[in-house]
Amino acid sequence: MPQDTVSRSLHDVGLAAWFGGTLANAVSLNPAAAEADTANGTGRVTNTGWNKWTPVNAAAIGAHLAGSVGELIGNRSRLVAQRGAGATALAKTGLTVAALAATGYSRLLGRKVAKDNSVPALAGTEAAASTPEDVAKAQKKLSVMQWIVPALTGALIVVSSLAGEQQRPTAVKKGILARFTR
Repeated sequence: MPQDTVSRSLHDVGLAAWFGGTLANAVSLNPAAAEADTANGTGRVTNTGWNKWTPVNAAAIGAHLAGSVGELIGNRSRLVAQRGAGATALAKTGLTVAALAATGYSRLLGRKVAKDNSVPALAGTEAAASTPEDVAKAQKKLSVMQWIVPALTGALIVVSSLAGEQQRPTAVKKGILARFTR
């Protein structure tokens, strides 16, 4: 089995940043923005933080996807021959697609919230009484989505760990034998 350190690194570092950044923003940035002196200041802090994170997140996602493709190419023969490895790859792909969709939807909502950089807010995902109705609706949806993305990427980390365990020589041997003995 060939080593592919570059693909694994892109996959893991990209996923770590995607997961960690979205979780950190949900845990700290969104609530901490409420410490601003005014509702408009809260909106400004939140929108500035998320707008600075967006290009880093996009790069992290791109790195993860490039690494994932590299890993698929590097493991293609094992994925076919080893019982269970293909199913794990499909689960990873499904979680990746779901996380991409959730991230994309969150970005669309975030753009609605950030169209006015200083939109009034009580916290990053909590509307103030003076928040425009369309922005308040987007914030309400974002209050859920801010947890969906790290949940999906966290699940992807767990399934990636399973995939790594399936690459142990004893697991490969056992999986290939299982494929031919059933």
